[in-house]
Amino acid sequence: MIKSKITVAIVAALALGYTSAYAQSAQTDATQQSAEQSPDTSKAKKLEAVTVTGSLIPQTQIETATPVITITAQDMKVRGFTTVAEALQQSSFATGSVQGAQSSASFTQGAQTLSMFGLPVGFVKYLIDGRPMGNFPGLYNGSDAFNNLSGIPMDMVDHIDILPGGQSSLYGSDAIAGVINIVLKKHIDAPAIDVRYGWHKDGGGADRRISLADSFSAGKFNALVGVQFEKTQPIWGFDRDLTKQYFTQGTSAPVASRDYLVNSGTGAGYLFEDPNNCSNVTSQFHGTEAKRHRTNSGDYCGSFYTPGYKTVTNDDKTVNLYTHTTFDVSDNLQLYGDLLYNYEETKTAVGSSYTWWGTSVDYGYIYDENLDDFVNLQRAFSPEDVGGYRNIMNKQYENSYMLTLGGKGTFGQSNWDYDIGFTHSDDKLLSHDFQRFDGAIDAYFRSHVLGPQHGLDPYYGAYAAFSPDYAAFYQPMSPSDFRSFTGYTDTRSKTWDNMLRGQVTNASLFAMPAGDAGIAVVVEGGNQGWSYVPDPRLLDGGIWGTTDVQGAGHRSRFATTAELKVPLLSQLTLDVSGRYDDYKVAGQNVNHGTYNLGLEYRPFESLLLRGRYGSAFKVPTLADEFQGLSGYYSQVVDYANCGRLGYSGSNVADCPTKYSDVQFFGQQSGSTSLKPITAKVWSYGFVWAPMSKMSVSVDYLHWDIKNEVNQQSADGLSATEYLCDVGTIAMSSQTCQAAFDQITRGTALTPGLLGPILEIYTPKVNVSNEQVNAITANFSYLQDIGAMGRLSFNASYSDMLKHTYQDYPSDPAIDLLRHPYWSTDFKSKVNASITWSLDQWSATVYANRYGRTPNYLATVYDDYAHKGTGKLPAWTLYNASVTYNPIKNLGLSFLVNNVFNKMPPLDRSYPGTSGTPYNTDNYNVYGRAMYIEANYKFGAGAK
Repeated sequence: MIKSKITVAIVAALALGYTSAYAQSAQTDATQQSAEQSPDTSKAKKLEAVTVTGSLIPQTQIETATPVITITAQDMKVRGFTTVAEALQQSSFATGSVQGAQSSASFTQGAQTLSMFGLPVGFVKYLIDGRPMGNFPGLYNGSDAFNNLSGIPMDMVDHIDILPGGQSSLYGSDAIAGVINIVLKKHIDAPAIDVRYGWHKDGGGADRRISLADSFSAGKFNALVGVQFEKTQPIWGFDRDLTKQYFTQGTSAPVASRDYLVNSGTGAGYLFEDPNNCSNVTSQFHGTEAKRHRTNSGDYCGSFYTPGYKTVTNDDKTVNLYTHTTFDVSDNLQLYGDLLYNYEETKTAVGSSYTWWGTSVDYGYIYDENLDDFVNLQRAFSPEDVGGYRNIMNKQYENSYMLTLGGKGTFGQSNWDYDIGFTHSDDKLLSHDFQRFDGAIDAYFRSHVLGPQHGLDPYYGAYAAFSPDYAAFYQPMSPSDFRSFTGYTDTRSKTWDNMLRGQVTNASLFAMPAGDAGIAVVVEGGNQGWSYVPDPRLLDGGIWGTTDVQGAGHRSRFATTAELKVPLLSQLTLDVSGRYDDYKVAGQNVNHGTYNLGLEYRPFESLLLRGRYGSAFKVPTLADEFQGLSGYYSQVVDYANCGRLGYSGSNVADCPTKYSDVQFFGQQSGSTSLKPITAKVWSYGFVWAPMSKMSVSVDYLHWDIKNEVNQQSADGLSATEYLCDVGTIAMSSQTCQAAFDQITRGTALTPGLLGPILEIYTPKVNVSNEQVNAITANFSYLQDIGAMGRLSFNASYSDMLKHTYQDYPSDPAIDLLRHPYWSTDFKSKVNASITWSLDQWSATVYANRYGRTPNYLATVYDDYAHKGTGKLPAWTLYNASVTYNPIKNLGLSFLVNNVFNKMPPLDRSYPGTSGTPYNTDNYNVYGRAMYIEANYKFGAGAK
């Protein structure tokens, strides 16, 4: 029996969430809806003990010592979420900035993830029906292993449970920030088909989705089969005003891209050598190319509209298959099997900023014999050159599946239950990326522009000497010429995981005066592997200006878990759990034990006071341990040279572009000697249900994390080098010596300045520490309004109270909430929804408020004191949906996301050189999206 008003209120809230628009089965029975104007709490009281996420022991209380946030299938639908990833990313606990489809040329362009409370994306444990998801084969930011949420079929989801805070004592490694358990459907009442079509007000992003599902039985055999297909078109930069051209409302006038550039290496700025004043290339970039000028630099040929030729959302096609089957062998044994298969095909375009040629990559500088100067040539490729950017998109193909086979039941007539299962997950990724071939592209420009090399320069004897033909340089090329030095590479990566798991549970182990004590014991073991094999040309220099990560490894593991729940008093329950994990890595053992102590105190029926204290950990990922020496290309500000030229702080944006936008070659690697990341975690809070239709919960959470594996920031190293150069940090310090060792510079060409940055080494090390304090709150309320129907109100809130980070043990801890250079996370997020339902109609309005974040200039200065710095206003988006059931088995819905078509907060502190004048890890330019959806259930038994 459910004993608590709290549980009754929560069950009622969930029940209304399902019935307001017919929950998982999708809007089909107006008669039932009318009958359920008030949730039947008497039925809720008859619920028997169930297993809830956050405990292994079946119980009658839904709320326990562990806070749990639940998102139902119907919540996702009526609030306008189009994917599981979107539902989780918009949740209040997802305050951290994350890379996504808008981050051009990222390592994981086709994947989606989230950051709970600003913690790293790999600190979340993802489960599907309580079993760990396999990792995505690609590495987030080229470094971190993580889980990809884009392959989970939304129409097959029953609900999602989110457990904030460390949960390693039950769920093992990775469960530091929290656990997300995605529970899939196990039964539907009748065959169902759901069809949806969506489009965006400003173009692009058209979406088509269809899903079919059916449950059937044959004697003791039961099965659910579902399939979902979805196709989404991309949104291009040119589809949106904010991203189609360089910023027009910033701290400077818009500055055109440098599509045809000759840049002096001796301080003379840009050398404009086109005898035709760019007239031969005016047809480029759809007629927007012309002669341009940059302050403090000089003239060149460029366009204001090059930012538009990249995708800000992916072209995506996904097919999912899900099956759940059971066979009742006897009253004491049920066999089960689950299969979730995902195929995803993604296409992206990185744009002209990543599609170019220049002498800097292979030569550093060249010596121009005619100009008697050291120069760099840079040439971007226009849509006309390439035959349209739609024809050279990167492609990614993912095939993944998760298979579970097992049996569960009861030992005879005892109270002991068992569950033994084997799970295998497998994820294969093929990245088919468009490339410039090193030998061919250099040969093309040598034959068309540079001419033969004439030895080395007469001054240093280090730089190749040429006599370029600049009339030929400032010319368009044909698509056939472009194809002569470009093509595709194939990089293949894979993860796999095997786990054999056995669990025994006894919810009535022994009797206490206040009730029965319960116990659960779990033993599991298995192995897992990761392999990332890039095209060999990406590692041997065969691909121009591009490299990749590499690595492979596997390990075995073993773990045992025990949980004991004891009702000490009628009002006080103790929950204790402990777990030991052991990994065998390259002949050595990496192990760690975790524990948790939880207390539930119910001074009276409608109030629960709760608290937890324990530990959590994360074993180094296979990529952390086995990633080989891997390279990458990126851009960085050369703060030291900018500082020597007098550009720092507020005017660093005015630093000549040869120093403010330096492309460098980075290298990183893993280590099998890495130790586990460890954490102390605790929380306390309350749940209050003063009436059966209302529930309030508030929880305070704390993390103290040690020994984090960290790939150092190249930009941070460059900034540190500058602070060492000007004496702010002592040159003899560990911090300065590390920066000097890890930044490789070339020969200085200008007196008083350092040589150009060529390479930066950013290894993985166990050095970082982190502390977080956060508060979460949830509220739900139901109200009958008589003949007008009923209302349901829900709200969720999270606030980051503290977030500090320490790179090295000898460094001071950085307050991330007050140092915008280091973090642009949202400090707070709050969302709320109100649902009205009456007979055949229901409607929902959902609002999501993202808190304030630093503006661009604040991230440059790392403070809010300098002129122009500040915080952007809160960003609030509204979604709305309405559902109508014209007949018993048919539901029709119309949904609008971002009702007011709000763009990111206008940040005028961006310079005119920005093509995306907003934080792409926080905001998007998708704008208003509209969807029409129809759901039909076959057969008279449909609800």
